Amino acid sequence: MRTCIGLAALLAAGCGTNQFEAEAALERKAVPLARETVAGGYALVTADELAGWLEQRKDLLLIDAMPAADFAREHIAGAVNFEFPREAMASWDPARTGGKSEQDLETLLGADRERRVVVYCGFVACARSHNAALWAAQLGFRDVVRFPGGIHAWKGSGRPVVKE
Repeated sequence: MRTCIGLAALLAAGCGTNQFEAEAALERKAVPLARETVAGGYALVTADELAGWLEQRKDLLLIDAMPAADFAREHIAGAVNFEFPREAMASWDPARTGGKSEQDLETLLGADRERRVVVYCGFVACARSHNAALWAAQLGFRDVVRFPGGIHAWKGSGRPVVKE
């Protein structure tokens, strides 16, 4: 037990980095995320907030932007799968969306442009959810929310996943 506590303390301390180095590392991750969010015109949500929405049965469409095999391995209950690439996707490319078209995305999103659309992928540095949020916003959806922590943050906050 002491070893686990010692290891946890070491990890929390950043494995030898001081608080200033840890803050600089956090900033290097936070600023690009903030810039993507502003440029994409969408909002962000935490695991706790998303869990609350799901528990309250808020009307939303939850999209997992990972490849189909990853989605089948584990996803958040109620999510639907629509693959997006990790790299920026300025123009639609079905080869990078699991063979699906822009029309397929519009069909999935539905006609109600006011409906909340929540997208996620694996983790903060994975840009699949950014691409999904960006495309939903570009298609005219006005309540687009990205869950940047994705499945890793979901599991890390102690929440269950569905495995097919």
